[in-house]
Order: sequence, then structure tokens, then C-alpha cells
Amino acid sequence: MNIRPSAAIRKNYNDISNLCKTSKEPVFLTKNGEGDLVVMDIEVYSRREKMLKLREELLAAEEDRIRCRKGYTVDEASDMLDSIIQEAKNVG
Repeated sequence: MNIRPSAAIRKNYNDISNLCKTSKEPVFLTKNGEGDLVVMDIEVYSRREKMLKLREELLAAEEDRIRCRKGYTVDEASDMLDSIIQEAKNVG
């Protein structure tokens, strides 16, 4: 875990930026000894957001399955994906 005082971002922005990019982890900034901000590389942030969205979708699908809501067979899912891919090709 990377922890730095908040003054480090003002004095050493490039160092903090490089640390975020090379470590692929967030840097936690403190103010008066207390947690204040988290700084992270934009690519790592984007990947994390996509992962969270996927987890939410998987959780929703699992909740639907547990409640016996309508699901899709493998063939139905495959047909839907083929349709979406074809639409995307036609748009591009």
C-alpha cells in the first residue's frame, strides 16, 4: 500500500504519477495524518470500473437465477451475441 502526505502531490506530482503508473496501485494521500484522497492511474481506474460493472451484472444474473426468473439457454445467448455483433459491424 502506497501512502503519502497530501503535500507530496503538490511538491512531487511527477513522482506520484510515476508511482501510480508503475505500481498499478492507488496512492493514498493523508492530510494531518488522516486519510484524505486516493490517486490512481487512469488505465487502472478504468479497468477497475469495468470490473465492478461486470461484477454487478453477474450478481444481478445470479439473483435472477436464484429467484427462478427467465434465463437464456446457451443457444439463445449465442444467437443474441451474434445479432449484437452483426449490428455493430453494420454500424461501423
